[in-house]
Amino acid sequence: MIYLELFLTFLKIGTFTFGGGHAMIPLIQQEVLKNSWMTLEELINFIGISESTPGPFAVNIASFVGYRLAGVWGALVSTIGVILTSFILILVIARVLEKYKDNKVVKYCMEGMQPVIVGLILSAIITMSISVFFPNGIMLNTLVTIGFWKSIVIFVVAMFMLIKKVHPIKTILASGVLGIILGWIM
Repeated sequence: MIYLELFLTFLKIGTFTFGGGHAMIPLIQQEVLKNSWMTLEELINFIGISESTPGPFAVNIASFVGYRLAGVWGALVSTIGVILTSFILILVIARVLEKYKDNKVVKYCMEGMQPVIVGLILSAIITMSISVFFPNGIMLNTLVTIGFWKSIVIFVVAMFMLIKKVHPIKTILASGVLGIILGWIM
């Protein structure tokens, strides 16, 4: 039963999300939390792992969630679910792209979806940022916790590295090492 549930959930996510893997985060978050498959903190960790491992984000997160719930077969059915619609659509689109690529309706539709996708991504960023920086909720006493300051230090270092155009892999690795070091110190 869990295999069918994983497949249908990730099929729905893959079918109704436009804009790539990051646009899937709000829907993944909603489904995973609604089904009580993991906590928000665990999901954030899986998202971090999915971001820092090779391959498409959607495939990585589907595989991680599926594996956590039902092992290798869970990972397989989740991954197939999340990519199936895109795979079929790409096959169909490739056949008709030449005919409709200059169609104004198609262009306007795609332009209309862009702000919505940005909004969905920002919504996920805000929700996860609150959870990371304020794990016990937004309270005044949260500002004195070690976890809050550790998160702020890592965030500032990561932003500095991004502004200085340090390669993203180096930024991810440096943030991970800094997190380990700060965890030991604090």
